[in-house]
Amino acid sequence: MSSLRYLRTFLAVAQEGSLAAAAPRVALTQAAVSLQMRALEAELRRELFDRSGRVLTLNAAGRALLPKAQQLVALHDELRGGALLADPLTGAYRIGAVVSAMSSLAHAVVALKHRHGQLDVKVISDRSGPLAALVEAGQLDAAVLVKSAARLPSSLAWTPLYQEPLIVLAHPEVRARTAVKALIGQPFLRFDRNERTGALVAKALKQLDVVVSEFLELNSIEALAELVRQRVGVSLLPRLRRATWEQDPALRVLPLPGLSLQRELGLLHRREATGPLIDAIAQEFVSR
Repeated sequence: MSSLRYLRTFLAVAQEGSLAAAAPRVALTQAAVSLQMRALEAELRRELFDRSGRVLTLNAAGRALLPKAQQLVALHDELRGGALLADPLTGAYRIGAVVSAMSSLAHAVVALKHRHGQLDVKVISDRSGPLAALVEAGQLDAAVLVKSAARLPSSLAWTPLYQEPLIVLAHPEVRARTAVKALIGQPFLRFDRNERTGALVAKALKQLDVVVSEFLELNSIEALAELVRQRVGVSLLPRLRRATWEQDPALRVLPLPGLSLQRELGLLHRREATGPLIDAIAQEFVSR
């Protein structure tokens, strides 16, 4: 339904005469409004605005589109309103998730689709940063991602889902009695410092006052776990919610009882239109 979102934004820009004035009407930033209008023009293969002056005005193609856009948006609202009377969970949505949460999200979506036959959900996977940008731009309805320390834009909301404690992952041949001793005595496999999880790992190492022997840096938790299985080194990682590391004979999970840091995952979503779906997904995560 991305085209309908773009048409709603198009109508706001046409009425307000500027990207800045249209942005609060559709709960987006000015940059996101501009991105959506460029995407709409690319999809329709024609420019819709005269951008030569200070005021953004419709060109001939934009004026021709205006009544059709109004009709399409009104018809969609009418149809969706009728469907919502019968089932609040209906329509098409786009939801993102980081790789480590994709399995949990997929299970939640499958369960919801069994109960709500008119629900259509497309799921995509990416890193937390790009997913957050897509939600802010209105190209995703929501995304399951790692919480950021940065303040949320006013157009977005955060629904917490679950937390994952940080642990040290080692091969059983590593005989160190504690997680800290395992970190000091082995080659360190680090999660990418440019990612939110990597920043959390770096903060944990600082709190533990541990200097590690850097060996390799990757942006995949499962890839790091596989390297640990192969005796390449040890890693400090979030204990994934659906992982079975404790049952893996090639892995040893060492807790960090003195460390209060945890990785928080939740649903980042736009404030205005996805309440029933957000609530339903959150309930599915809690029940599993």
